[in-house]
Amino acid sequence: MKSFTFHIPALAAILGLLSSCGGKSETAVTAGISPQQMADGLHAVMESDRTVYTRAVVNRLQNEEKVIKASEHWQDDKALPLPAQMFRMGAEMVAEKKKGFTYALLSEWPINKQNSPKTDAEKTGLAHIVKNVGQNYYTEETLGGKKYFTAVYPDIAIAAACVKCHNNHDDSPRTDFKEGDVMGGVVIRIPLTVSN
Repeated sequence: MKSFTFHIPALAAILGLLSSCGGKSETAVTAGISPQQMADGLHAVMESDRTVYTRAVVNRLQNEEKVIKASEHWQDDKALPLPAQMFRMGAEMVAEKKKGFTYALLSEWPINKQNSPKTDAEKTGLAHIVKNVGQNYYTEETLGGKKYFTAVYPDIAIAAACVKCHNNHDDSPRTDFKEGDVMGGVVIRIPLTVSN
């Protein structure tokens, strides 16, 4: 795979600030950051936030303390949003801000059909992370005449709440998930060409 570098003004400003404070980031600013490094960093934040929400909020309040439930109809039910819904709300908000990348939670077994893979890269990536547990999938694709770096990361059933929801949902095409299973994937897209 080719190595690409790109410029994100906010990241460059942060790295520049670090180098002016005596950090060793000058090289990083000059050399840039690869799309894979950027995607891996973004995913680390997303995965951490999702894990904290799933374990410390949903699993604890719904399954352990039984204080409030999580529901796909969370507004009507006065409940917590499901972790997948919280993830999608964040992705939609980032897309509205037009920060130069997009992300989505997709699955070969989606409860909500809009979370099905659509592009060849998404389909191949999801199949790869299910078959090759612990591995990510990286590729390039062209969509709408623009070239993108696309990364697919496994989305693991990290708590009983994940398994219970997916296995018991009427619209779930798969009902035999166990904790630790790959339930889907986080797809991150970063443009390889800068548009003004």
